Amino acid sequence: MNEVVPKPVKNYRRSKPSQPPVRIYSLGGLGEIGKNMYGIEFRNEIIIIDAGLKFPDSKLSGIDYIIPDVSYLVKNQHKIKGLFLTHGHEDHIGALPFVLRQLKVPVYGGPLTIGLVRAKLEEYRMLEQTELHVFQENDRFAYKHLTVHFFRTTHSIPDAFGIVVDTPYGAVVHTGDFKFDFTPEDHPANIAKMASVGSEGVLALLADSTNSEKDGFTPSEHRVGNAILETFHNCHGRILFAMFASNVNRLQQVVDAAIMSNRKIAVIGRSMERVFAIGQDLGYIRVPDGMLIDIKQIDKYEDNRILIICTGSQGEPNAALSRIASGAHRSVSIYPGDSVVFSSSPIPGNGPNINRCIDLLMRAGANVIYGSVFGIHASGHGCREDLKLMLRFIQPKYFIPIHGEYRMLLAHKKLAMQTGMNEEQVFLMNLGDTLSVYRNRAKRGRSIPAGEVIVSNGEIRTFEEELVEEREVLAQEGIVIVVMTVDVATRQILAGPDIVTRGFVYMQDARPLLRRAEMALRRSLKKLGEQGPYDSNAWVKTTNRVLRRFFIREVGRTPHIMPSILEV
Repeated sequence: MNEVVPKPVKNYRRSKPSQPPVRIYSLGGLGEIGKNMYGIEFRNEIIIIDAGLKFPDSKLSGIDYIIPDVSYLVKNQHKIKGLFLTHGHEDHIGALPFVLRQLKVPVYGGPLTIGLVRAKLEEYRMLEQTELHVFQENDRFAYKHLTVHFFRTTHSIPDAFGIVVDTPYGAVVHTGDFKFDFTPEDHPANIAKMASVGSEGVLALLADSTNSEKDGFTPSEHRVGNAILETFHNCHGRILFAMFASNVNRLQQVVDAAIMSNRKIAVIGRSMERVFAIGQDLGYIRVPDGMLIDIKQIDKYEDNRILIICTGSQGEPNAALSRIASGAHRSVSIYPGDSVVFSSSPIPGNGPNINRCIDLLMRAGANVIYGSVFGIHASGHGCREDLKLMLRFIQPKYFIPIHGEYRMLLAHKKLAMQTGMNEEQVFLMNLGDTLSVYRNRAKRGRSIPAGEVIVSNGEIRTFEEELVEEREVLAQEGIVIVVMTVDVATRQILAGPDIVTRGFVYMQDARPLLRRAEMALRRSLKKLGEQGPYDSNAWVKTTNRVLRRFFIREVGRTPHIMPSILEV
C-alpha cells in the first residue's frame, strides 16, 4: 500500500495594506498674486490654510472679487477639521464671507486676524453663525491623525504666523507671508522655533515666493519709520498718507510721526476707519487722547498741523484718495502745497490706475511722494536671502513654492536648489494639482477642481468666459438695441425697427447714421419675410449680420447688438 505523503503547506504572509499619502494642494495662490488657499489632507482629515480673494483687473468689468473654487471642499466638508489663517490681509482672509456660505467649518487665527475677520463677517451678517477661535503661538490643536501648531513670523501686519501640520510622516510647514526683520515694529519672528521645527524633520515646506526675484534681504520696517518722520518734517502743508488699511504696523509708525511733528489725524476710507478702530481696541494702534479729529474739522487747523490717513494707494476708483484726486470727495479737496504720500508697492495690473491718480493729484498742485524713491515703504515679503534663510531653518525633504506668479515660483525653485535641494525634491504646482507625499517619496496625484469663482454685486457666480468677453465688448464698443414688432402670420413688420444705442455713438449727433441703419435692416428683413414661414432665429441672425456689416462699413466698429422682437 502506497503511503500518501502530504504536501507541505505554504505559509502565505498577508500583505500589509499600503499607507495612504499626505495630500497637498492649492485652490488659489499659485501662478497669481492673491486668492491664497491651501489644503493638507491625510485619511479622513483636512486642514485648510487661508481663504483669500483677488481683485479683478480692468478687463473684468462688473466683477467685484475673484475667489477660490471650493467645490472639492464642499464635497469633502465632513473631513475638514478647521480653516487656519496665517494673517489678516485680504488676499488671505477676504474670501471668508463667501467661502463660509458654502462651508460650515471653524475658523482659527491670531488676535488681530480674528478681530478683522469678526468685523468682516459682521458686515455680511454672518458673525453669529460662524465659529471663531483665537490662537496664540504656543497653542496646539490635535486631531486623530493631524496636529496643528504655529511659529511667529514678521510681516507688514501684526500676528502673522507660520503654520505647522504634523502628519504621521513628518511636518508640513506653511510659512505664510514673511520676511526676516531684526528691528521690527512688532514682535520679532521666533527664529528658535523655526529651527526647532526644522531639526525635528520636515516632510514638506510651502513658502512665500513673492520677492524671489529680488536680491538681498528685505529692508526693515524700522528704516521706514525714520523715513516717514523725515518726510513729515520736510512737508509744510497738509499731508495725505495713502496706504493699505491692513498694514497696522505702518499705521502706528505714521501716528508716531504725526505726534513728533505736532499734527492732528483724520482717517477716511471705510476699511481704514474699521482697521483703525480694531487696532485701537486690541492695543496695536496707540493714539493720544485728542489727537484724532473728524474729517469735517480739518479746516479749523493750520495746514501744517493736519495729517489725513486714507485708502487708495493702488489707485482703486472708489477709494478715498481717488475720489479726492478727481474732485468727487465731499469733504476733502486738493490745494497747492498739499503733499500726498504713497506708501505701498503697486500690485501687478494696478499701474495704470495709480498713474492716473498721481496725474490728477499733480494737476491739482499736490507734491506727490513715492515710497520706492523716498524709502517710505518696505515690502512685507522676504527677498532672496530671506527665502534662503527660511529654507536653511526648515530643512524640508520636499519643497513647494507658493504665493506668486509662475516666474516667482520658478525663481524660488532655483534658490532652493542653490541651498542644496535636488530638482526631484522641488515641485512647481498649478491650481488643482495634488502632491501625494509618503514617508520617503513624493509624486503628483490626480487633480481636483480648482479655478476662479467671481463675486458680482455680492453674489457668487461661476467664472463664465463668454460673459466676461461680452462685458468687455460692452465696455469697449457699446451696445445697440433693436426693437420691432412683427406679425408672425403675414411676416410683416408692424412697428420699427427702432435703434437705441448706449456707449456706441451719441444718439443726437448720430441720428442720420442710425436712420440709415434702420432702413437697411428693414429692407433685409422684408426680403427675408418673402422667402417663407416666419423663423425667429433667422430674423435675429439677419438683424445681427446686417447691422454688424453696416456699422463696420460706416464707423469701423462693431457694438454688441441685442435684437428685441415682439411677435403678434
